[in-house]
Amino acid sequence: MRTGTTVRAAALGAATLLTITACGSGGEGADDSGVSPADADLTVVTGVYPLEWLAERIGGDRVAVVQLTEPGTEPHDLELTGRQVAEVSESDIAFYVEGLQPAVDEAITQEAAESAFNVADVVELHPAGEGGHDHAEGDGHAEEGHEHGEEGHGHGEEGHDHAEDEHGHGEDEAHAEEEAAAEEGHDHGEYDPHFWLDVDLMAQTAQALGDRMAEVNPEGADGYAQGVEAVTAELEAIGQEYEEGLSSCEHDEVVVGHTAFTYLTEAYGLEQIGVSGVDPETEPSPSQIAAITDVVNERGIETIFTEPLMPAATAETIAAETGAQVEVLDPLEGVTEDSPGDDYPSIMRGNLEALTTALSCS
Repeated sequence: MRTGTTVRAAALGAATLLTITACGSGGEGADDSGVSPADADLTVVTGVYPLEWLAERIGGDRVAVVQLTEPGTEPHDLELTGRQVAEVSESDIAFYVEGLQPAVDEAITQEAAESAFNVADVVELHPAGEGGHDHAEGDGHAEEGHEHGEEGHGHGEEGHDHAEDEHGHGEDEAHAEEEAAAEEGHDHGEYDPHFWLDVDLMAQTAQALGDRMAEVNPEGADGYAQGVEAVTAELEAIGQEYEEGLSSCEHDEVVVGHTAFTYLTEAYGLEQIGVSGVDPETEPSPSQIAAITDVVNERGIETIFTEPLMPAATAETIAAETGAQVEVLDPLEGVTEDSPGDDYPSIMRGNLEALTTALSCS
């Protein structure tokens, strides 16, 4: 894996892990794994699926994890019920990413300031809009984005150098349109919250969460440490699969409906081309769609990605104009029947399979 956060390898059997099959709903009196807050050593409230997955994997069967977002629901639009606000207030740890879900931010600020555990205090989040119109930056981006690949993903130098030569045409128009989209505003505030698509940042967050759990419940510290060890090993395995799978590809352009994939594309030296910005609610204008259509045609891009929780209409429009296929790339904001897996590891691997096919990787 790349330099920065070092993920420690360990046997996946180091701890007893819960099997997570879907995004939870924070049901009355117990979490989805059946652990009642009344019977648990501590209770963790989460607002978005990747945080739920981490908390359950690290906490094991003595931690109740209450997920606030119903399965299949767009997490950005979450509105909390009175019962859910009470669950936030009563939690031992309120685990969230500030700026992702305004209702969760407000409830934690008002009801759970002492138990708040904000991911933004643990990892360095990207400024919103950074990487959101990568294709428009020309040669400068190619050099900058692939420098990271030289540090930890060797394919950035070996497999994607063509980006410096081929990414200059058709970009001025797209750049203007995407800059406008980036400036229109979005729900996330100052930072892009989708850190969980970078397995190194997930591992860093896992370690910090395990430490926080041990502070709240010192008697469970050994179990939490084992959970962290197992999670980091699993994340390292996923990262190695990405490095190998994306080491030699004919293309590096990833065309997506909204720019939720910056952490993933930057980690592996890919180029994210977004129809709209970080906010999935921002509707692209006809000129934006036309600009992306031109880029797809000019570069011979064969796949347009949509998301399980987003309408596919825009992607289908571009595909109809270009002959490209429409496939799913999941930003892992929740688990749905259209996700390419039923938990964080399987969805990440499903995304890798979609990428290697779309980018003609060998």
